[in-house]
Amino acid sequence: MKNIKIEIKWAIIFSIVGLLWMLLEKLSGLHSTYIDYHLYLTNLFAIPAIIMMVMALKDKKKNFYNGKMNYKQGLVSGIILSIIIALLSPLTQWITSYVITPEYFPNVIKRSVELGYYSSTEEAQANFNYKNYAIQSAVGALIMGVVTTAIAMIFIRTKSK
Repeated sequence: MKNIKIEIKWAIIFSIVGLLWMLLEKLSGLHSTYIDYHLYLTNLFAIPAIIMMVMALKDKKKNFYNGKMNYKQGLVSGIILSIIIALLSPLTQWITSYVITPEYFPNVIKRSVELGYYSSTEEAQANFNYKNYAIQSAVGALIMGVVTTAIAMIFIRTKSK
C-alpha cells in the first residue's frame, strides 16, 4: 500500500477534478440549453487529465524514486494510477448521473432523436444510460491513462548519460 500511496492520492484528485468538470459542464448549460455542443466541448477535459497524469508521474519520480525514475518504473506507476481511476470511475459516473446532473440522459436522449442520430427514443435510451457510461468511463480511463503515460514517460524519465 505504501508503494502506491502516490497513485491513490492522484486517482482521488483526478476523480474530484472530473466531478468538478461535470459540475462546470452542467452550470454552463452543456447538459441542457447548449447540449448540441457537449459532444465537442466535453473532450476538452483531456487537457486537465493529461496535466494531472504528468503531475502524478513527476510526483512519483520526485517523492518515491528520489528524482531518478526510468521508463518502466513510470509506465508501471501510470498503469496502476489508470487502473485505480478506472475502478473509481463507476462511482464518479454515478455521482455525475444521479447527483450532479440527473437531467442529462433525458435531455441527450430527446435531442439525439430530434436531430436524427437515433430513430427512436428506445434506441437512444439503449446508448445513453448509466450502465453504458460507467463502462465507457472505466475503459476510457484505462486506455487513455496508459497511452498518456507511455507518451509522457518519454519526457519524464531520467535519461542515462
